Amino acid sequence: MDTAVERAIECIRERYGEPLTLTEIAESALLSRFYFTRLFKEETGLTPGRFLAAIRIYQAKRLIETTSMSITDISYAVGYNSLGSFTNSFTASVGVSPSRFRRLARDGGDAPPGPEPTAWTGFGTIAGTISLPAGHGNARVFLGAFGTPIVQHPSVASGVIDVPSGRPSCYSLKNVPEGSWYLLAVAVADGLGPDPGAGRTPLVGGHGPKTVTVAADTVTSAAVRLRPARPVDPPVLLALPELEPPADVVPHPGCASVNPPQENGGRRQAAGHLRVATAAPAPSAS
Repeated sequence: MDTAVERAIECIRERYGEPLTLTEIAESALLSRFYFTRLFKEETGLTPGRFLAAIRIYQAKRLIETTSMSITDISYAVGYNSLGSFTNSFTASVGVSPSRFRRLARDGGDAPPGPEPTAWTGFGTIAGTISLPAGHGNARVFLGAFGTPIVQHPSVASGVIDVPSGRPSCYSLKNVPEGSWYLLAVAVADGLGPDPGAGRTPLVGGHGPKTVTVAADTVTSAAVRLRPARPVDPPVLLALPELEPPADVVPHPGCASVNPPQENGGRRQAAGHLRVATAAPAPSAS
């Protein structure tokens, strides 16, 4: 990651509640606006303004979960000048309204918001393996296909997969609409030792920076690798279920490359051909 981009993201994370301009963010990176905007997009997949908006919504989620502040006060604290625009932005990114999110945080939610109704008619499957970084115990993983490189509403398809410590686990994400999607994952992994829950770690990952292309009635293979979150990663905005790692995970005996055609709620399952996507690059040693 370019150090100029790191400086800019540090500025965004420290000053998200201010009326921060693109010029000020570029100045924090010691670059011109034009060159900075291009570099930031190349490094993160997002514009500086979109990254700032994501940080504001993420911080609003944190305040809603951990404080008794009113929704109005929270909206101003994270940089919005209007409760209405904040509510609209929050709902569009998280999938539920701020007040609904507070109830879910208090009472517990059992599932993220589902895909929105669309006119898609062709669906395929993405399948492959999910790998954990070394030194972690069992993990529960939320995996979804998204239109942007942010875990935000809506996902076009999603699922929760339990992954055992020390070995990859197979997954199969069905009913993915035709198109190119970012395959993104969020997880919580147990630690190793006598008290695994004491060393739990949040993990993020996916198939890499590129999208996965899905065709109708086709299985696309894509490897998913998880890693600890970094400060430069976009925040997770989607309202997610509790990712409580299981004490025991029974590993799948193997990964099926082709699923037979089935009917499921009027949708066809992917079938017929295996489309292989380039696996995500292995993490560097540095």
